[in-house]
Amino acid sequence: MGHSVFAFLIVLGILIFFHEFGHFFIARLFGVGVEKFSLGFGPRLFGKKIGLTDYRLSLLPLGGYVKMVGEEPDEELPPEQIPLSFTHKPVLQRMLIVFAGPFFNILLAILIFWGIALAAGVTVLQPVIGAVKEPSPAQRAGFLPGDRVVAIDGVPVEGWEAMADRIHASLGREIAVTVERDGERFVLRVAPEPAVTRNLLGEEAPRYIIGIGSAGAVETRPLGFFEAASESLRQTAGIVGLMVRIVAKLLTGGISVDTVGGPLMIAQMAGDQARAGIASLFQFIAVISVNLAVINLLPIPVLDGGHLLFFAIEAVRGRPVRLKVREIAQQVGMVLLIMLMILVFYNDITRLFFSS
Repeated sequence: MGHSVFAFLIVLGILIFFHEFGHFFIARLFGVGVEKFSLGFGPRLFGKKIGLTDYRLSLLPLGGYVKMVGEEPDEELPPEQIPLSFTHKPVLQRMLIVFAGPFFNILLAILIFWGIALAAGVTVLQPVIGAVKEPSPAQRAGFLPGDRVVAIDGVPVEGWEAMADRIHASLGREIAVTVERDGERFVLRVAPEPAVTRNLLGEEAPRYIIGIGSAGAVETRPLGFFEAASESLRQTAGIVGLMVRIVAKLLTGGISVDTVGGPLMIAQMAGDQARAGIASLFQFIAVISVNLAVINLLPIPVLDGGHLLFFAIEAVRGRPVRLKVREIAQQVGMVLLIMLMILVFYNDITRLFFSS
């Protein structure tokens, strides 16, 4: 348990630091004064004041915040602090300051995946057939377990995923598949057939297939600097897309809210990943960082997305949303956030103490 708590604090600390540093960095870039940069909420444990900013570690580790000069629209400021005021900056600058937190979480994921790709390369599932379904187009065409797919329609195939995508792209048109068997190469012609598969979210995904299964052979390929960068962007974009779809399905009832987890589940998973190795732990941090970014961009007051919504309305109307409206929206957003926290803690406790 202690191992999980320690791993959880490391994960949370990195995520919070990057998120709040994003707000801080862009705020200072635009000349906004920052009064407090806090990791954690509640009473100040210790810290150091440098210039205007009090850099502090606070008691409750479940979050953090950046307190800027003039952050509250109705706050009275002395004339000398007006140039440092967040509220007095152009609306586009305020939007960029708010957006910077989630963006830096995305940037963290990109940097982690980039570093791992540079250090360890990328693992590719080889296009080696382990099973041939009977009956299937592959069985009728003469494919056998152990065959290695080399090319499709003369275009080389580098991995199982690329092979499957090319088969699907045929949309049932007959394709020429070059296979290697016992050191010899020859071409088999096969017409893929439509089938219904399920993706990671359990959604039905129509695909064209030929009826083969992977042998599970993998290869680790080293990547250069720019190749690793491209791979990190691809992985991060994939996780962002997946998270957006998960959130959408949660909101529409496509996924049960029972699957939502909170700090206890994250602590348990962080401990598991830490035991699996430093690379696994950092991959976990990258995934949770993207999760945090997507959640924070939801248009709910008290979240970054809620502030961005109000600023977008201000940009269109040419004047801020009335203070009373914002106060009511903030109260509603806080209630929603508290309800979400109750839900995730309930799910965590149920999993921890009552799961079979």
